[in-house]
Amino acid sequence: MKHRLKRVCEKKIWSERKILLLLSALLSALFLCGFSLKDGEYSVSVDISGGSGKASVTSPTLLKVENGVPIARIQWSSANYDYMIVDGVKYDNQSEEGMNSVFEIPVLYWDSGMEVIADTTAMGTPVEVHYQLLFYQESVGSKSELPQEAAKKVLWVAFAIIVIGGILNYIVKKKR
Repeated sequence: MKHRLKRVCEKKIWSERKILLLLSALLSALFLCGFSLKDGEYSVSVDISGGSGKASVTSPTLLKVENGVPIARIQWSSANYDYMIVDGVKYDNQSEEGMNSVFEIPVLYWDSGMEVIADTTAMGTPVEVHYQLLFYQESVGSKSELPQEAAKKVLWVAFAIIVIGGILNYIVKKKR
């Protein structure tokens, strides 16, 4: 009887271990696949493939997270794109006339090619071109990593230096 009870306990422990292993595997899978960010603004690296190979997009680009949904601000190297289609949804160009085309689109996949269609008027008549965008999950970082944000910092530092220099110049002249 004692021997039989020991076998039952061993089986129970073994099944608890299996359950724990399964749970930890599921949690790991959810963590890796269910990458999520807090609402806010970030930067993310993006690559493009497909089309004629002549077009490019700005990278890193702005990544906004709203209600848990990551939305990338895609800026093309051309002003000739008038809309994009992502997962069957059409997104219109948000840039001003004469500026490079800009779209805010959802990031559906990380580290895997995301199929998009971009309509270009560069060839005279509108043509829908198929591309793949690749957003790198590991590259998600601070918004300050964007070139535009770095330029803002440089301007603020320059402004501070000018103001401080002016104050010091005033003090030195006043002492003379």
